[in-house]
Amino acid sequence: MEKLDNLFEKFYQKTIEDTDRAAGPVERKLSLKRKLETLLGDFSCLDEMRIPIRPKTVKTEKFDTYIRELVYLPITDDIEIKTYILTPLVRENKYPSVLAIHGHGYGVGEAVGITETGEENTELPGIHQNFAVQLVKRGMKVFVPEVLGFGERLLERDKREGKQNSCEAMATNLLLEGKTLAGLRVWEARQVLDYMEACGDVKSNKIGMMGFSGGGVITAYTAVLDQRIQVSVLAGFTNTFKGSIMAMHHCIDNYVPGILRYAELPEIISLIAPRALFIEAGENDPLFPVKHVKEAIKQIEPCYENRNELFGTDIFPGEHEISGRKSYDWLHLKLLEV
Repeated sequence: MEKLDNLFEKFYQKTIEDTDRAAGPVERKLSLKRKLETLLGDFSCLDEMRIPIRPKTVKTEKFDTYIRELVYLPITDDIEIKTYILTPLVRENKYPSVLAIHGHGYGVGEAVGITETGEENTELPGIHQNFAVQLVKRGMKVFVPEVLGFGERLLERDKREGKQNSCEAMATNLLLEGKTLAGLRVWEARQVLDYMEACGDVKSNKIGMMGFSGGGVITAYTAVLDQRIQVSVLAGFTNTFKGSIMAMHHCIDNYVPGILRYAELPEIISLIAPRALFIEAGENDPLFPVKHVKEAIKQIEPCYENRNELFGTDIFPGEHEISGRKSYDWLHLKLLEV
């Protein structure tokens, strides 16, 4: 077994050594962005299928400090994104706004304070900490789509089998076609951004994004590729591929074939710079070990040289969960500043 471990270590080292670093920093950054977009997969066929987004509002509820709407956003004839929209009760002409992306679990309810059975969840918010609610309470308008493959958005075969998500089925089908589930989810996130920009009460130049765990994958790659994201928060995700994704069992939606031929994860995340970025991580997170969080931060930090105020971190006493003790207020402040 030790020899097999050595074999895979040699594969990794050889891949890293063969990474092309001859280009200058600007050229390399542009090249990596193009490579990332290519590796995620070509979804131009969906662009051709898009229909005008005419949101269908099915429920509106009023709380002490905000309104929560449940809407369905039709993107193509086959894609309809279940989305919660949280708007502060304090009326503004336009709000700084956030695209909030949940991680693995029972679906979008974990981010907006709804239990798996549809009840209000105020006592036990779980690892997601009802984070979209925490953001709207700070004065931001929050758009929270249900990630493809979770909640209501499972494949019928997985619903019949009682599975909690469709990640494996969706990802394996897409991989055979040269596409990735991460790429499809990024494509959807960008469609929600289109809708956000069209909303009359959204400050289109003050849009942020926050994602937890699997939602961090979507947030990182979307923020790299889409300049509309001015401020990003990555919770329970930042690491190195070697220290986390390659070191233990993870959902297949984390894997982008061939990505290590071009860069390790910290360098990919650093492509968000010079736009604002905050990284938070639990010091006892078993899935994204803190040792490698710190290693990633050390690699990303130089990209904010002379822009230290645009890069923030918080390693908090906790496990694989959102904290928000610094990130919520930081996100709000940076959106007001941009």
